[in-house]
Amino acid sequence: MKEWLVDTHVILDVIGADPEFGELSRLALEETAEIGALVVNPLVFAEVGAFVDSIEELDALVPESLFRRDAIPWEAAFLAGRAFNAYRRAGGTRERILADFMIGAHAAVGGFGLISRDRGYGRYFQVEVLDPTEFTPPSFG
Repeated sequence: MKEWLVDTHVILDVIGADPEFGELSRLALEETAEIGALVVNPLVFAEVGAFVDSIEELDALVPESLFRRDAIPWEAAFLAGRAFNAYRRAGGTRERILADFMIGAHAAVGGFGLISRDRGYGRYFQVEVLDPTEFTPPSFG
């Protein structure tokens, strides 16, 4: 069974009914949930939580019946810091993206695929990125 860490913006696409990406992200989550496990971590949970008013609403939008909630391993935190450092040394100028590196590192250390529209994760982590905008449902026939 394949396990997939779900990036924040994919969940926001669905719960916000994004006109461009909402349906594609919903389909990718639906199809991958049928053949594997969907995982979120505290960072993703917190980022989605920034858009709701209560923990009850957040629990309803990111239900444990659909999303397994995993802690971020310490090894992933170290790997994220190293990758962020490499990004900065390579000329990266954004300063507030460490959370993205934590998500990518968690996928790498956990052996998860990553459902994300951000293909940049592949530059710093050896992870399979499933981009909902390029998603083709698997054939079971």
